[in-house]
Amino acid sequence: MSGLRFSANLAYLWADLPLADGIRAAHRAGFAAVEIQWPEAADLAAAERALQDTGLPMLGVNNTKGDLAAGEFGHAALPGRSDEARAAVEAALDLAARFGAGYVHVLAGIAGGAEARAAYVDALTHAASRAAEAGRVIVIEAINPHDVPGYFMADLAEAVAILREVGAPNLKLMFDCYHASRLGHDVQERLGALLPLIHHVQIAGVPERGPPDRGSLDYRAVFATLQRLEWPGYVGAEYKPGPSTEGSLGWMQVLAPG
Repeated sequence: MSGLRFSANLAYLWADLPLADGIRAAHRAGFAAVEIQWPEAADLAAAERALQDTGLPMLGVNNTKGDLAAGEFGHAALPGRSDEARAAVEAALDLAARFGAGYVHVLAGIAGGAEARAAYVDALTHAASRAAEAGRVIVIEAINPHDVPGYFMADLAEAVAILREVGAPNLKLMFDCYHASRLGHDVQERLGALLPLIHHVQIAGVPERGPPDRGSLDYRAVFATLQRLEWPGYVGAEYKPGPSTEGSLGWMQVLAPG
């Protein structure tokens, strides 16, 4: 096993299990941490017990996507929805505090244009300020338009520009290798160039978002690059595992450098 530390995104790897059972499954599988999106209808007390029993840290949470049926995917970049965006951040910070999670991923939403950008910058400025009071980090992620058409934050360079415009030291980048590759980037080059801005790294095979040992992106090389860069954080497995999550985990031994 390499010096890299892997985290299981429970919304993907054990989506069919209650949250507490997913935490225990990740522990049995050898993951060093877990992360979630938004725990709809989860037994939070049971999840807390599972975290205590396994000793796994919960790294982070998303704020709520909102009404998916109505085409929402977050609120932060939606003009005129600042109250909802702020409420979503507060709820996520409360959940992060309950689980001891270090970051909150603020979802931008389906939007575009100058008004949306201004709303997004305002929402992130507020979110970073509130998170700083709690000693937590806000992350944003460039999500490719194949997966989420119309998502406001669909450009890695623009994500970096917004991070720098807001200028909050606790506002960072969620660098998803899958999304970066689908957006046409050289993943290894971007990891090296953006390392000081990155708070968390995620992985999935390209282009099907399956296990990282399948597809066109060479994760053996990506993992070697992360080791060379002395990446201090975790690498989050956020992929579609197929019929069996346990049967998809061979990459943890095969791809990671020793």
